[in-house]
Amino acid sequence: MTEELTRPKKKNPILRTRLPTLPPGARSRVALGLTAAAAEGRFALQSCRDCGAIQYPPREACQECLSLRLSWKKQTTTGELLAQTVLHHSNDLFFRERLPWRLGLVKLDCGPTVVAHLHSGIADAPVRVHVSARLDRAGQAVIVATPDKESTMAEDRQMREFTCDPKFRKVLVTDGKSPLGQALINSLAKAGADLIWVGHSEPWKKFPGFDELKKIPQVTLIPLDVTDSKSVRELAAEIGGKVDILVNNAEFHRAFGIVNRAGVETARAEMDVNYFGLLRLAQEFGPAMRARGADGQAGAVAWVNLLSIYALANFPSHGTYSASKAAAHSLAQCLRAEMRPAGVRVVNLFPGPIDDEWNQLLEPPKLSPENLARAAVNALRDGIEDVYPGDVAQEWLERWRDNPKALEKELSS
Repeated sequence: MTEELTRPKKKNPILRTRLPTLPPGARSRVALGLTAAAAEGRFALQSCRDCGAIQYPPREACQECLSLRLSWKKQTTTGELLAQTVLHHSNDLFFRERLPWRLGLVKLDCGPTVVAHLHSGIADAPVRVHVSARLDRAGQAVIVATPDKESTMAEDRQMREFTCDPKFRKVLVTDGKSPLGQALINSLAKAGADLIWVGHSEPWKKFPGFDELKKIPQVTLIPLDVTDSKSVRELAAEIGGKVDILVNNAEFHRAFGIVNRAGVETARAEMDVNYFGLLRLAQEFGPAMRARGADGQAGAVAWVNLLSIYALANFPSHGTYSASKAAAHSLAQCLRAEMRPAGVRVVNLFPGPIDDEWNQLLEPPKLSPENLARAAVNALRDGIEDVYPGDVAQEWLERWRDNPKALEKELSS
């Protein structure tokens, strides 16, 4: 039976902070294909382009015909549990701290038999199960089996290691003034967040939606200006040791490219918020969140960045904004590498055009703030690293992967 998720106990301030332990993270280069798919919420296995065989674990050559023509393809996510076992001893420190641990052999409908981490709601073998690839705390892909596709991961003791569910977490949202920020706050509150700190850069000004935010029981409004190092430093000193999830949604967005705008003031403002704002937050909040990676259910788990699909290929009509998001994307990759040893997941959102004032001249489809907020919460629940919400973002991503130069030419025409 799945145990009910309870509010974690407060950390004893007298106890010494432990160093994080991570599951084994060594993978071959070819096995990183499974991790790359899991980071986007896909379950993909190697498929031979010559004989069509599906294989697992990943190999350099096809196990059937020895062909080197292997590609990663999305597979069906159903199978049958053949056998199961429960570990009561492990030589690995990460698993030793979390025993007992349930594992099983699953025969996938697409062919291979895999070792999977088992949800506690799965009955004894043989039984039909749903299979997916998830990222563990080391950032590597593992295969998990659940009773069905809609199973709640966070309610299971073992499955919680693969999720960053906001339930009972303390969350910082850096900008509560924008429609997206308010949609994020509402989604996080509905998801069960225990406390939501909401930053606003001009505390003397009552912004639209202020009264509605004040009515949400979990919300605490705090002054935060990501362009001011002192403001970020002071807030980190006050709450940095308590934040479980940081959502950096502060951004400065203006249209036009290079030659249609005189001066560098707007571009400087975009970089100051979109790039240097992230850098200031990372320098002040990053060390505290890394130090709390080993605090169990009361520890820091995730950092969410609002980027843009324009970060992959420059959109000339929003040229300098695209450049600032590309810089933020590169910085977020560095942040991910530095937070990974603590088991803190960095989630990057790459939405297409959002339905706001700075995209009003663009033709539909556009992504509503509410849909983007739901995508962010779902990414936390599923433990996904890179999310591309909306039809435009999905199409843009597909074209960029197929031929980046062709996408560049298309956008500039």
